[in-house]
Amino acid sequence: MTERHTGGCLCGAVRYTIAGKPGPVVGCHCSQCRRQTGFYYAAANVPRTALSVEGAEAVRWYRSSGEAQRGFCGNCGSALFWQGDESPEVSVLAGSFDEPTGLSFGHHIYCTDKGDFYEITDGLPQYDRFPV
Repeated sequence: MTERHTGGCLCGAVRYTIAGKPGPVVGCHCSQCRRQTGFYYAAANVPRTALSVEGAEAVRWYRSSGEAQRGFCGNCGSALFWQGDESPEVSVLAGSFDEPTGLSFGHHIYCTDKGDFYEITDGLPQYDRFPV
C-alpha cells in the first residue's frame, strides 16, 4: 500500500492528498518566503504527479519571480504551495499537512538572506542557495 498524506488550508476550501512520502522539510530563509509567511518557509517537496488537489478552484497563484509561483487559498489566504516552473516537484508547506505528518527537517536554504531577528540553531546543514 502506498503511503498517503493529506492536508489543506485554514478554511477547508482546499484539501490535498499526496501519494507517497514527502521529502524532508526544507527551511527557506529568502526574503520572499519571509514576506509571504512572516517567518521562514518550511516545506516538503513532492512529485507534481503525486499531488491531487480538491478545491483547486480556490487556489490562487502568484508569480513571485520569473521562475516560480506560489499557491495560496483565495478564501482564507493560507500559503500552500511553491512551484518552480522547470521542477518536476512542488513544495508543500509543512504546516498545512494533517498530523501526524512523520516529517522532519533536512536543511536550510538562502541562509545569508535570513531575517535579523532570529538565529538558526538546530545544527542542520545551512546553504546560501539551494544545493545542487
